Amino acid sequence: MRTLHLNLPNDLKQNDDELKMLIAAKLYEDGTLSSGQAAELAEVSKRTFIEQLGNYGVSVFSDSVDDLRSDIDNA
Repeated sequence: MRTLHLNLPNDLKQNDDELKMLIAAKLYEDGTLSSGQAAELAEVSKRTFIEQLGNYGVSVFSDSVDDLRSDIDNA
C-alpha cells in the first residue's frame, strides 16, 4: 500500500475522515477502485461505504450497459 501526505489549508471544512471518503468515492466513481478497495481506503466497512456514496453524489449503480449485463449475469 502507498502512503500519500497532503498539506491542506487549515480552513478546509472537511475533516480527515470526510476527505478520505471523498477521495475513495471519486476513485470508485471513475472505476479506479472497487467498492471494497474504496471502503478500505476510506477506512470504513464496505456496507458503510456504499451507504455513504449518495452523500458524495456517487451512484452505487454503474452507468455502463456492459457492467449492468455483467451484474445481471453474475446475480
